[in-house]
Amino acid sequence: MTIRLRAHHLLCLLTYIGKGYTPAFVAQYDALVARLNAGEGAVLVEGPDDICAPMLEGGHHCLKPRITARDAQALADLARLLGHPLSAGEPVPLDGVALARMRRAFADGIIRQACARCQWSELCTGIAAAGFAEARLAGAESRQ
Repeated sequence: MTIRLRAHHLLCLLTYIGKGYTPAFVAQYDALVARLNAGEGAVLVEGPDDICAPMLEGGHHCLKPRITARDAQALADLARLLGHPLSAGEPVPLDGVALARMRRAFADGIIRQACARCQWSELCTGIAAAGFAEARLAGAESRQ
């Protein structure tokens, strides 16, 4: 199986430490990160992804235009950083080299435009400032 990820969740994965909107959301996120750490691949999608799944009932923000705009900004920033276009249906670059590059750029604010007005931004800034030490997603070189 392949994990489906929307573009701005690539940024969220960089700093994910086990906090989220609801217990169901955190449980789903933890399970997805464990699968990624075990070597499962991921693919870019437009709109709600596997991380959003627990939030889709009840009209959560996953479907709102501002979140789609956040995805577009993240996609543009990541494509520029990685040096090639990214689009839905493509594999997500989550190897150790790509993760290290994205985390450096995240910490330096280079790929944070999509994070503007996100309620988690301050938490993520702190995680980046601490060197991503508590982040749950490991680079491919750490995966067994």
